[in-house]
Amino acid sequence: MAFIDEIQFHAKAGDGGIGVVRWRHERGKEYAGAAGGNGGAGGDIYVRAVRDINMLARHKAVKTFTSGKGRDGQNWSMQGKSGEDCTIDIPVGSVVTNMNSGRVVELVTDGQISKILHGGRGGLGNEYFKASTNVRPEQSTGGTPGEEADFKVELNLIADAGLIGLPNAGKSSLLNALTNANAKVGNYAFTTLDPNLGALPGGYILADLPGLIEGAAEGKGLGHKFLKHVKRTRMVLHLVSLENAGAGAGVTGLEQAYRTVREELEKFGNGLNEKTEVIILTKTDIADAQAVKEACAALQKYGHDILEVSVLDDTSIKSLSDNIARKLEAEAAAETKASMDAGEMSDADTGSVMEGATESAE
Repeated sequence: MAFIDEIQFHAKAGDGGIGVVRWRHERGKEYAGAAGGNGGAGGDIYVRAVRDINMLARHKAVKTFTSGKGRDGQNWSMQGKSGEDCTIDIPVGSVVTNMNSGRVVELVTDGQISKILHGGRGGLGNEYFKASTNVRPEQSTGGTPGEEADFKVELNLIADAGLIGLPNAGKSSLLNALTNANAKVGNYAFTTLDPNLGALPGGYILADLPGLIEGAAEGKGLGHKFLKHVKRTRMVLHLVSLENAGAGAGVTGLEQAYRTVREELEKFGNGLNEKTEVIILTKTDIADAQAVKEACAALQKYGHDILEVSVLDDTSIKSLSDNIARKLEAEAAAETKASMDAGEMSDADTGSVMEGATESAE
């Protein structure tokens, strides 16, 4: 199944049922009065977040979603049955945009449900209009139409860290080694055509994104399509392969490989270049200890932590996994503290405003 991260569809909520004119018939009561019931409400349309990044592919061929129409009112003052709601399952991290009104809904937690269209109201039966001055009402109303609109759904994967780098930097191999994922691996560029996800032992989610090349932010290669998936990550794991130092390129080749990807992040914007970054030197098994040391020294000037790994060394993989988990834990703690500090400042500001209002009143 091909990976789909963007779809469009039309949705129509159910129309309300019609209110009816009916009369009560009872033995011994020739004029028992109005008894027409109200129409039922039309069904609403909801979107629900699920943990399945391939869910949009299942909706690719569906162009229209509709909910049920409300039933008409009935005799004996019985209201018509409401129409059935329609719930559309989409992946966690999706952004749903109403292309008619511009309203945007973001689904960021598993199981989150949001109403995107309201069903129509049921019409009023003649019993509703009964009054002392209108004992035999003959009027009723039809139901109102349900809302309808065109929608666009864009998936932004939610992961704790994203693996980025040039093609053949070893992203898929590292993801498989760290998380026991089953991403496709090959000795050629652009092996990864779709994002892959995996979970570290601590429960942190890693995303392996297709390789970036120079000009990716302008649409070259495959990676530009998936740069948006890095937006919701806490951390960027920038993989630089020691293969870039081969063929006489030395540390200059490593720096060029690093800068190529880094410049694409800055061009793409959306805060990607401001995220915490960790440089990971991959394929250290193809070089000696001195070459690895020189590579670390060359990349140190960019001001990010540098880690080393070889997927052929279990000890190296365990050490990297522990380091990534510790850094992600620290990032999560920092975000929690910042959120709490912001809340305290907001409470303090509210208190100051209330004190000022009290003094003014006095």
